[in-house]
Amino acid sequence: MCAALPPLAADPTALSRLLGTTLDALREGAAIRGGPLPAGGPDTVAHQVRTALGDPLPETGHGPHEALRTLVRILAEGAADPAHPLCAAHLHTPPLALAAAADLAASALNPSMDSWDQAPAASALEALVTAALAAEVYPDAPHPDALVTTGGTESNQLALLLARERLGPTLRTVVGANAHHSFRRAAWLLGLPEPVVLPTPRGTIDPAALHEALTTLTGPLLVAATAGTTDEGLIDPLPALADHCEHHGTDLHVDAAYGGPVLFSPTHRPLLDGLHRARTVTIDLHKLGWQPAAAGLLAVRDPADLTALGHTAAYLNADDDTEAGLPDLLGRSLRTTRRPDILKTAVTLRALGRTGLGALVDACMQRAQELADLVEKAPGLDLRARPTLTTVLFRPNGSGNGDGTAPGDHPDLDDDTVAAVRRTLLTQGHAVLGRAQADGRLWLKATLLNPHATSGDLAQLITLVEGSTHR
Repeated sequence: MCAALPPLAADPTALSRLLGTTLDALREGAAIRGGPLPAGGPDTVAHQVRTALGDPLPETGHGPHEALRTLVRILAEGAADPAHPLCAAHLHTPPLALAAAADLAASALNPSMDSWDQAPAASALEALVTAALAAEVYPDAPHPDALVTTGGTESNQLALLLARERLGPTLRTVVGANAHHSFRRAAWLLGLPEPVVLPTPRGTIDPAALHEALTTLTGPLLVAATAGTTDEGLIDPLPALADHCEHHGTDLHVDAAYGGPVLFSPTHRPLLDGLHRARTVTIDLHKLGWQPAAAGLLAVRDPADLTALGHTAAYLNADDDTEAGLPDLLGRSLRTTRRPDILKTAVTLRALGRTGLGALVDACMQRAQELADLVEKAPGLDLRARPTLTTVLFRPNGSGNGDGTAPGDHPDLDDDTVAAVRRTLLTQGHAVLGRAQADGRLWLKATLLNPHATSGDLAQLITLVEGSTHR
């Protein structure tokens, strides 16, 4: 007698039963972990996972509920939990519950966004939502558009590809030293010359340095500015850079993967003045958009630029089907099979609106200012600078050891000591902080992306850093 076949995700009754087990396992794992990160370091976590998993491909299965309970629990137990307010190292956002629920629906329905007959409603939804988001970036453009990507890296690569197709294979990208590493990798992948790197001694591109570079460089160029650097959350002077690009007849791309969603905030939107003058713009909603990864976008002022991505596969977008009115989706991505990632974003936009998203942006930016205030008041810590977005750089300074000595009696700590503070917190599972180089020194980096973080959470972070410094 044949064993019963496992149910499909389209069966809501079966799915709801499995979801109960999954949610219980998430709760149990988080309770066991008890903090932002599992304690013990890589070897301890690897041993726990290996023990829980056992044989990765057993001869006889353990059943759906046991498998979910065991592996979801160990994953939650060993997670770096972005929803924990002391997990603040990277641009890794805690996703909204409603976005995660929408992502589940996308997984259950499993449309493939490479042909209309696999994703009728999803393709229509994507067209509407991407057009609306592109209009946020380009309010003055008649018909802007945007492609859904896996994130900032893919969006930047696409921007370079589109520029290469417009300008030719000798295209050189001009970037600041503050630019994301994806530009160098994109040039390598596309067979382009290495980017020209402008120094950024103050953390952003100097317009005068860009003017000099555009005056002396020859051949086709693409300037790539940044609105929200990975290390410091800084924004290049977009209006001045756009002026120089316009003067020299050079296209501008802006990597606003981090800072782009600031457009939703009436209070902080002026930080992105000049963004609309770029030919292409990268935005990543799994950063300041609180979406489960992946949720990237590449916005374009002129949709004609996207014709370079056109591609025909007879089984997906035959000419006669396209002529008969079936939408052609292959030119919407370099990928073939891809998830309907737009659903979670559409649900979030409908649920919260511009006002609700703007309030989340404002809350996180306020948390960053509050953390900067605490650092400035702590005698044992130095603040790199007041935050522009939600990133705060700070470091122990060797004073405030509680030994009765004045701050000036202690020399500045070396970078190895600062790095050790970060690793101590990680190994203990107490806090997750990043690291960044600035002014020739190593800084601890806190990226505040949790709008639910409280003043008490921030004070606890300061206490933990000071305690680890004095060990």
